[in-house]
Amino acid sequence: MQGGNHMLLEEPVRLASVLAPAKPKVFPSLTKIVGTLGPNSHSVEVIEECLTAGMSVARFDFSWKDATYHQETLDNLRKAAQNVKKLCPIMLDTVGPEIQVHNSTGGAIELIGGNHVTITPDLSKAPSADILPIKFGDLAKVVKKGDTLFIGQYLFTGSETTSLWLEVTETSGAEVICYVKNTATLSGPIFTLHVSQVHISMPTLSEYDKQVISTWGLQNSVDIISLSHTRSSEDVREQLDS
Repeated sequence: MQGGNHMLLEEPVRLASVLAPAKPKVFPSLTKIVGTLGPNSHSVEVIEECLTAGMSVARFDFSWKDATYHQETLDNLRKAAQNVKKLCPIMLDTVGPEIQVHNSTGGAIELIGGNHVTITPDLSKAPSADILPIKFGDLAKVVKKGDTLFIGQYLFTGSETTSLWLEVTETSGAEVICYVKNTATLSGPIFTLHVSQVHISMPTLSEYDKQVISTWGLQNSVDIISLSHTRSSEDVREQLDS
């Protein structure tokens, strides 16, 4: 009700309501967050928390574990997405041209400087301070005596105590015998191996990658494929044709 030039309020205005800060408004973030689902984010409960916190895309890294494990994680993702009522695209990340050292036991491997270690493509052999299995059969063909090899934890390389420097002393068939240049402890399921100043011809899209895409990827109708170590437009075309 209005009288003259004054506004008359039917209810008195409380001073506290005027001075109280405005409630913050929550706006959805325009930046998308890709979350890699690993051993610590495998359960339905943890994935629910990730989705609620703002994870936009779930990434499945096939450089470790097999399709069965990733399928379990994906099934848990679907349950979590249904529980929190949120859609979440699926990203399949390929392995690419990467030489991996596989630690099938999962335990820590301590290598002592001054000793020797054999690198073998035989993945049936248990990893130890004396032997390291790798997922690449032609290393002995491309390295020579005196070449330097570097092995580090997957996605965590460079630390002096968790990274290993080796020098090739000889090759024997498909195996490479190396001198251990520093003491280091390798912990985790996967390590990466790099050869200094040696070009190793490996396809960007490996046969394993193609198999995973044509089976697991197709069966689960993945939304995004992350092509690791893309080197040319031909890599992209090959991916589209696979």
